[in-house]
Amino acid sequence: MRLLNRKTQDQRDRRRGLEDKAIAQDRRSFLKLSGLGLLTYSLGGASLLMTPAQARAKEVPLTVLTPDEARTLEAFGETLHPGASEAGLVHFVDHQLSLDPDDCMSLVKYFVNDPPFVNFYRAGLKSLQDYSEAKYAVSFVALKDADRIELVKTIVRDNPKDWPFPPPAPLFYMVVRNDTTDVLYGTIDGFRRLGVPYMPHIVPPESW
Repeated sequence: MRLLNRKTQDQRDRRRGLEDKAIAQDRRSFLKLSGLGLLTYSLGGASLLMTPAQARAKEVPLTVLTPDEARTLEAFGETLHPGASEAGLVHFVDHQLSLDPDDCMSLVKYFVNDPPFVNFYRAGLKSLQDYSEAKYAVSFVALKDADRIELVKTIVRDNPKDWPFPPPAPLFYMVVRNDTTDVLYGTIDGFRRLGVPYMPHIVPPESW
C-alpha cells in the first residue's frame, strides 16, 4: 500500500512538473510576442501574427468598433500622439476590446467593473463627438488640428458641462492616452525611439 501511495505521489509530482513547464513556456511565448508587439488577427479565414500597424496596412476587418467609431478614435489618438494612426491604434484597441476581459491589455480593464469594455470606449467616443458638435458645430473628425488640440485641453482635468454621457471626460482621455502610448512605445522599437533601455526578463527573438 505504501508503494502504491508512493507511485501515485510520483505521478502527481510528474504531472505538476509538466504543467508548470507548460505554463512557463506559455509565459515566455507571451513575453516574446508582447515585446515584438505581435497580436493575433483573422484575415481571409486564417489567424496571423501581426503588429497593429501591419493589421492596419493590410486593412484587417475590425471586430467590435464601427467605422465611425474607428475614425473618431484614430483622430483622437493622432491628436494625443502624432503617429498613433500609422502605428495601428484603432486595430490595437479593437483587438483588446474583442478579447476575454481577463486577457485585455487596455487600461480600461482597471476602471470598468462590468465588461464588455467596448461599452466604455463606445460611450466615450460618442460623448467626444457630441461635445465637439456642441462646441464647434462639427464632429471631432472634421475639426481642424488646432481646434482638436483646444478641445482636448478642456477635457484633461475637468468634465465640461457640454460633455453629455459617462464615462467622465478626464477618465476617457486618460484611458485612450495610455492605450495610444502603449501602441506607440510599448515595444522594443518604441523604447528605442524614447532612448530608454529595453530590459525584459526574456528578450524577443527579433525586432520589428
